[in-house]
Amino acid sequence: MENKKEIVTKENLFTVLDLIESLEMTYWLDGGWGVDALVGYQTRNHRDIDINFDANETAKFLEILTNVGYQIDTDERPVRIELYHSELGYLDIHPFIIEKDGSSKQAALEGGFYDIPAIYFGSTTFEGRNIPCINLEGQRVFHTGYELREVDKHDIEHLD
Repeated sequence: MENKKEIVTKENLFTVLDLIESLEMTYWLDGGWGVDALVGYQTRNHRDIDINFDANETAKFLEILTNVGYQIDTDERPVRIELYHSELGYLDIHPFIIEKDGSSKQAALEGGFYDIPAIYFGSTTFEGRNIPCINLEGQRVFHTGYELREVDKHDIEHLD
């Protein structure tokens, strides 16, 4: 069995953000790294990087990611796609349909959509870098509606 990289470092995060920013597409950091960016420092190890992005860019984004060595590990389109890179680790991407008013919709696994208000999209400064991310209020809401894992409980404690 292949040993896969299970920890995504801060350096890996910045490499991935550099790549995404070179594509000049709309995106937001989410998940555990999104929480740590809001908190201002790394609070725990992270298995992946969660990125919400403009669904219109899905084909281009996937092409670029596979060109740099990512391979699709889990394909649950249109909800999410998890990719793996032997040096950069896991990347979990979530296509968002961006509305004219700045709100978004994300497909739900059980069908339909989650409506995401524009007020949940913001940015933060982390390690001197401005990063688009899901804001504090959005992170709190995104950490509801499912059975929380230990890492989720950890993240919520740091959001408070």
